[in-house]
Amino acid sequence: MNFAVLQFPGSNCDQDVIHVLRNVLGHSARLLWHKESSLGAVDAVVVPGGFSYGDYLRTGAIARFSPVMEAVRGFAANGGLVLGICNGFQILCESGLLPGALIRNRSLQFRCEHTFLKTATADSPFTNRIAADKVMRLPIAHGEGCYFADEDTLAALKAKNQVLWRYVSAQGEPTEAANPNGSLDNIAGICNEARNVAGLMPHPERASEPILGCADGRLIFESMIHALTNRPEAKAA
Repeated sequence: MNFAVLQFPGSNCDQDVIHVLRNVLGHSARLLWHKESSLGAVDAVVVPGGFSYGDYLRTGAIARFSPVMEAVRGFAANGGLVLGICNGFQILCESGLLPGALIRNRSLQFRCEHTFLKTATADSPFTNRIAADKVMRLPIAHGEGCYFADEDTLAALKAKNQVLWRYVSAQGEPTEAANPNGSLDNIAGICNEARNVAGLMPHPERASEPILGCADGRLIFESMIHALTNRPEAKAA
């Protein structure tokens, strides 16, 4: 599979994602600079973490206007898989590709620690390889990771099964203490209604090899690869 990993001024997790896709999972991955107006021949796009444009104005607020994001919007509209991680999640929300917004952590502190996640549904290209009872251990590093949406949007996310991951305790319970940033309903990640665009605040690329202490994160990338491999056009080929 061919992955494009976007690169903005201030991105700092792009090389980590490239490493996992290429060296850990054995797929093709290339960096795509923010000024590019075309994605080229790609099967999926990853919008990585970092501090795009220095997080000026608001996280992701400037990156949404980059030429490459117009190409990403077109790619997503045609059913292409797009995953946003941390700052990438913020950019996707700012771009209107995902509902809601990421605001300042309720503690008003930057949080850099490991968290536990539980997958809310296997019905997505990003979660299909994750067991229902699996408690994933992934790191976070953000100051504005509190997921917020109005009541109607939140209700729609739940009704349409668009919540993909929630922060939980080590025992798998979505408690207040397990929520590192105050996100509504302990939400750590969501997808769009069409289920081909997703974002999460924790970093799966930083937990995809045993040498890092945990390889749970690779399950998200493996889910994407499984979904891409089993596309009707992929089978026909």
